[in-house]
Amino acid sequence: MPGPAQRGLRRNAWRIAGDLPASFRYAAQGLGYAFLSQRNFRIHVITAAVVFALGAWLQLDLTRMAVLVLTVAAVLVLELLNTAMEAVVDLAIGRRFHPLARIAKDCAAAAVLVAAISSLLIALFLLLPPLLLRLGL
Repeated sequence: MPGPAQRGLRRNAWRIAGDLPASFRYAAQGLGYAFLSQRNFRIHVITAAVVFALGAWLQLDLTRMAVLVLTVAAVLVLELLNTAMEAVVDLAIGRRFHPLARIAKDCAAAAVLVAAISSLLIALFLLLPPLLLRLGL
């Protein structure tokens, strides 16, 4: 049974991010952590910047750009969830090995991989035809 201090924390847990600016600060801290500590997140962000620059240079219509935005967002969201999943698993089991922890981490990483491969295919479908036209091929 939790002590009085723990019950007080639970009772007031909703107050931790009680205002909207605090919620945005926490989210920004999460993005900053992911960018600084996760190599794959940085790779996805840099790839996204290149894709958006290429889309702008090719003057893709808004619908195609929106599809690219959704695709990139899906990959970044999954990468953030993968990072969160890994942190929670590490918190729960510490430095011990557990086969279920491995499965959880591997499946979360696989979700990012599937999204990244799908994103690559979508980008090719949307960018390759106008790029070939632009290059006169």
